[in-house]
Amino acid sequence: MIKLRTKLLIYFATILLLFVIIFLIREQSNENVIGLYKENEQSQFLLNQLTNQTTQTFDTLQIYVHEPLQENLNTLEKNKQKLIQLKKTFQLKENHGVKSKNYINIISSFLESVTNTVEAVTKQDIEAYSFHLQEANRTSIYIHELTLDIINENLTTYQKIAKISDEKIKYTKLFSLSLIVLLILISILFALWFSTGITRTIAKLTNAAKEISARRYNVEDVVVSRKDELWFLTKTFNEMKQNILASMSEIEEKAKLAQLLKEMELKSLQNQINPHFLFNTLNTISKTAFIEGAENTSELISSMSTLLRYNIGSLDRQTYLRDEVKIVKEYFFIQQTRFGDRVEFREKIDTKCLAIPIPCLTLQPVVENAFIHGIEHMAEGAVIELKIYEANDFVVIEVSDNGIGMDKTTIHRLLNDKDAEVLQGSGHSTGIGMRNVMDRLRLFQKESKFEINSMPGKGTTVRIKLRKEANDD
Repeated sequence: MIKLRTKLLIYFATILLLFVIIFLIREQSNENVIGLYKENEQSQFLLNQLTNQTTQTFDTLQIYVHEPLQENLNTLEKNKQKLIQLKKTFQLKENHGVKSKNYINIISSFLESVTNTVEAVTKQDIEAYSFHLQEANRTSIYIHELTLDIINENLTTYQKIAKISDEKIKYTKLFSLSLIVLLILISILFALWFSTGITRTIAKLTNAAKEISARRYNVEDVVVSRKDELWFLTKTFNEMKQNILASMSEIEEKAKLAQLLKEMELKSLQNQINPHFLFNTLNTISKTAFIEGAENTSELISSMSTLLRYNIGSLDRQTYLRDEVKIVKEYFFIQQTRFGDRVEFREKIDTKCLAIPIPCLTLQPVVENAFIHGIEHMAEGAVIELKIYEANDFVVIEVSDNGIGMDKTTIHRLLNDKDAEVLQGSGHSTGIGMRNVMDRLRLFQKESKFEINSMPGKGTTVRIKLRKEANDD
């Protein structure tokens, strides 16, 4: 994730680097022009020094010829040494081209003429020093003329080079100006792109927040392509929205469960006729029947009393699978007393599975549906079977019958239509339909499963799956 601060620092560092490059290019161009100017100036100055020193040397030579004194000779030697030193400097700096080499040779000839003149004066050879003095004079004049010629040539060359340098400076300035304009355009485009990316994301987040504040929670997630602080903020916002939706869904489910419980408690209250009076009366009848020898009647009344006591209790009380199985057995005893040999109850129960929690009144409504909608109209051979066993991490509860069965449309409506109570009948003792059982199971344990397998004429199997480590939510 590249932070906004990092992006800005990279951008400003790049712009600064480009400006430094432009500055260095212009400075280099200026230095080249200044160097060319200084080089030409030094060359002109050196040529001028050579000319002046040649003239000065010749003048001191003439003085020495007319007055051959040691003092004049010393002055001549000093001027001669200066000229020799200037010649060496010129030779080091300007020793290129034919004219420069000729110029050096002529200065050497002049120095040789000066030396010969001094020697002839020392020997008092008038004819010889006169010749050499005239030769030095002609050479000095030629040096002066050649110096002017070289200076003119250098000026002409310098003008050409200066013109090229001016054009180069012009192109450099034009390039620098173009690069500066390009940088300004890039800066503007970057500022627009950068600010638009920030404001667009903020606008999306603002609109989404407005929708959520208006309780419209099903807005689409805000999507940001660039990974920076705004991407992290957007990701957090989307997660917060999902958490709100999950919380709202959980609140709605709990409210629905509370409503179901209130409805069932109301139905329970409507069906109550002073429970204590009813239970005491049934117990009295059961004891009386037992004393009179009607043991079957006593057992039937006792089962009915147990069944009513369990059903009338609160639906949200803690219960376990063993309690549900016990009540189902009481219910079967009552129904077998009613149907006689027309119905057979079978059970295959793994007792290790009976210790898990389960919502109150889960099995009895399922068994009641098997009786009322499955086998009640069968004259004989009706079978209802209860199986409880482990399968992987689940405890499986199966209630099967060999009754009339259901078609796929009925099964689909029962499993998916929240308003459907197609299996609810007037003969139920609990007043609880299958939809109520499914809703309470889902709220009790989100991983629970409720399945129905059935075909018309081939019976029905209702299967409930609960995780073994189930806990009340």
